[in-house]
Amino acid sequence: MRVATWNVNSLKARHEALERWLERAAPDVLLVQETKLADDDAPELPFRMAGYELLHHGEGRWNGVAIASRVGIAEPVTNFGDGPVRDSSARAAVALEEEDFDPFDEARMVSAVCDGIRFVSLYAPNGRVVGSPWYEGKLRWFERLHRWLVETRSPNEPLILGGDLNATPSDEDVWDAVAAHGGTHVSPPEREALARLRDWGLVDLYRLHQPAPGRFSWWDYRAGMFHRNEGMRIDLLYATRPVAKRVVWAEIDREARKGPPTPSDHAPVVVDLDEPGRRFEAGWEGALARIAARTRPRRTR
Repeated sequence: MRVATWNVNSLKARHEALERWLERAAPDVLLVQETKLADDDAPELPFRMAGYELLHHGEGRWNGVAIASRVGIAEPVTNFGDGPVRDSSARAAVALEEEDFDPFDEARMVSAVCDGIRFVSLYAPNGRVVGSPWYEGKLRWFERLHRWLVETRSPNEPLILGGDLNATPSDEDVWDAVAAHGGTHVSPPEREALARLRDWGLVDLYRLHQPAPGRFSWWDYRAGMFHRNEGMRIDLLYATRPVAKRVVWAEIDREARKGPPTPSDHAPVVVDLDEPGRRFEAGWEGALARIAARTRPRRTR
């Protein structure tokens, strides 16, 4: 089984790229984040034509998560089972602004069982600025995630939790820990929130097979950060040990971060269970060699 997670940064804008990537990588289950669609607008028919069922949990203009599966979808859960979320679409009865932030009233969590494994697709709040209301809300959201695991799930069951968690597990997951210091995604409370998930019984699947630093899943659109590989690994696939022991391969598909047209600012993270899936070239070796050549210090006479 091949499992992947990808923040597409608008399913509508990236639908063509996503269709090409499904053909390229052939995941059996894909966790999707930041769809930016209401449920009524989710493209179920195109996914079905590609061989996938689609479980979508959205609100409209912002957020939105989904699970695409060609191995079945059962026992869905949305928003930690806490009820419906807001309507942020253009046709909403009450107009909302991006500043109207309540992480528990936003489409950030969807879960289902696919081929015997409980999958959870997550889009954690960004946090914006350390100490801000958005940051404090982010930490509360992580607390809710942890409580949901403790109260409803077991570390002994087959479970994969993945998505854009907007936090890096360690300094090895940041292009420059000194430059990023003091910002969101790298603060001790955010990393402690990820550590609590691992302490509960989850394993970082990517790190099982890719221990080397310097490979990231997100790069800002600005200032050529992608071409200098100044990114972060914030898109994660965590799993319980019954699943982790089945992992045979893991990769971040850097090539999917390229355009045209304008790509998502995230790249898909992929793991294979039991046996390798369809081969594809992620593009890391050549890219890192070119970046090293461009940034090599000049000799002085």
